[in-house]
Amino acid sequence: MTTKILGISGSLRRASFNSGLLRAARDLAPDGVQIDIGDIHQVPLYNGDEEEAQGQPAAVQALKDQLAQADGLLLSSPEYNNSLPGVMKNVIDWMSRKEGLEMFKGKPVAVMGASPGGFGTVLAQSAWEPVLRTLRTAPWWEGRLMVSRAGGLFDDDGNLTDDKTRKSVADFVAGFAAAVAR
Repeated sequence: MTTKILGISGSLRRASFNSGLLRAARDLAPDGVQIDIGDIHQVPLYNGDEEEAQGQPAAVQALKDQLAQADGLLLSSPEYNNSLPGVMKNVIDWMSRKEGLEMFKGKPVAVMGASPGGFGTVLAQSAWEPVLRTLRTAPWWEGRLMVSRAGGLFDDDGNLTDDKTRKSVADFVAGFAAAVAR
């Protein structure tokens, strides 16, 4: 049986470290684990009036469909101004609207992140805690992956090239996948 995990990167940049970290997680996932990467690029800013008038945007519904099929959720979160990125929070806000909230309930969730700074994404990961609690997810706190000084670990296209970090990613994903499978 395959363990399915939805991965979401909170960055819109072409050569994003966090998107590259998520691709590495997908590529390094152990046998029997499938990480599908959701696309957030077409998700508009949340507006309740627009939602009422037009319903949920197709990009949001696609993510919700992926989440409904997933056994777990992996967030690859940048850190902006010592907290979580607004773009990523907006996506989660859209996804949790109406019946979406029930899809988060009890869903195993892990947070990882990469940053050019020296502290990784420690503050962003901590900022996700109240959001994950409110959504009633099952956060996986046993592992932590914070990639510091990412500029020297990724190539110009945002691909993770550092072998030591790739090993850390593989171990993190294996640990999370094992927790999801339980």
